[in-house]
Amino acid sequence: MEEEFFFESNEDAQRSVERYEEMLRNQDQYFFDAGAFEYIVDFYIEKNDPVKALQVVDFAISQHPYATVFLIKQAHLYILTNNNEKAFIALQKAELLEPSEPDIYLLRGNIFQNTERFDEALENYEKALGLAESTDEILLQMAYVYQSMSDYESAITYIKLSLEQNMENQDGLYELAFCYDVLDKQEESIKFYQQYIDTDPYSYAAWYNLGNSFHKLNLFEKAIDAYDYAILIKEDFSSAYFNKGNALVQLDKYDEAIEVYKHTFEYEQPNADTYCAIGECYEKLEKMDEARSYYKKSVKMDPKMADAWFGIGVTLNHEERYFESLHFYKKAIDLEDENPDFWFAMADAYYKLGQIEESIVAYEKVLEFNPVDVEAWLDFSTVLYEQGKILEASETMAEAIKNNPEAAELYYRMVAYLFAMGNYNDALGYLETALTTDPDKHYILFEYLPQLQDNSAIINVINRYIR
Repeated sequence: MEEEFFFESNEDAQRSVERYEEMLRNQDQYFFDAGAFEYIVDFYIEKNDPVKALQVVDFAISQHPYATVFLIKQAHLYILTNNNEKAFIALQKAELLEPSEPDIYLLRGNIFQNTERFDEALENYEKALGLAESTDEILLQMAYVYQSMSDYESAITYIKLSLEQNMENQDGLYELAFCYDVLDKQEESIKFYQQYIDTDPYSYAAWYNLGNSFHKLNLFEKAIDAYDYAILIKEDFSSAYFNKGNALVQLDKYDEAIEVYKHTFEYEQPNADTYCAIGECYEKLEKMDEARSYYKKSVKMDPKMADAWFGIGVTLNHEERYFESLHFYKKAIDLEDENPDFWFAMADAYYKLGQIEESIVAYEKVLEFNPVDVEAWLDFSTVLYEQGKILEASETMAEAIKNNPEAAELYYRMVAYLFAMGNYNDALGYLETALTTDPDKHYILFEYLPQLQDNSAIINVINRYIR
């Protein structure tokens, strides 16, 4: 027996789901109008139950075989359940019934995009563009395709077109920031967001992205101003507080940064990144107990937070608890074994504990991962020199100079090692290079080997460069 139900009001529409489920329980066949079916399908989609939604669509198509809307919904659900072949067939049927329906080409474009057939995706999106009344989302999809093709210039063009259609689209603003970032075009980014803000001064996303662009150009004061506007418009904008905190850190305003970081906790759950950032501020202020307490909160929340494990080690090192600090440096290195800063701290702790061989191994790691760290080269060669390995110290310095030909400190140190080896001619040659590179740093030489102040050959060369 067939019952017929026609739903016109919202209340009836909500009852349509109950009627549909009653029909299933009774293993019966009721008739629903197209509007009711649409509501039922959307209800299951929103409940994240695409399988049930598909069953409804199949039933709807059997009762309304010429309603394109159900074929389109069917295709959409097939895409959600990774059944592209069936989605194509549904879209083909829909196109026969209503070739001017833009959603057909939009969904077909989605399938091609997901399977990395980018040219065909763009072709379908172009068709959808020609048919749709509202095009901002289609333009944004086209931008995503160009991003996937690594054509960020074209992606920017389409995102801008999308934003012209709909200035409220936050996704567009963030995607644009991403493209400018990849192309390293912060100045263009700033220009765009400033123009955008002239048109829509209350767009917190535009102010936020403007702040990020200033930040990347190290214009921290301007970045903070932009973040402040974003916060003024959207008081609970925790990302803006966090990035403002980062900018304050860059300006060495650690107390202010701590306050701003803590502000984020009013609007979102505390997270490991923010705890770690607060820990770093306290560390810079040399408040080691507070720093350690925040680093511990960070690793408790996320045991994979390498920077926080490292931070705990740094606070212990500051208190000369070198042996304990090693344990935490090792935890950090287990998570990020190519981080030169972690290895540098480890090398220093081993050195202070008199574990010279371990220190040397750690220094070699630092320089493998960061050969332009002048301080590390100097410290490493000092360790070798103190062990009486003068030749190795000078060879290390030669390697350091190869990697950092502009660093005068390295040439001055080389002079000291060559003198210690009795290799005076080479020493004076390096001294000339050092003085040519940076004459003002010649005091480094005497800091390292004070006895050279009495060496007339050296003093004569220095006097030629210094007036």
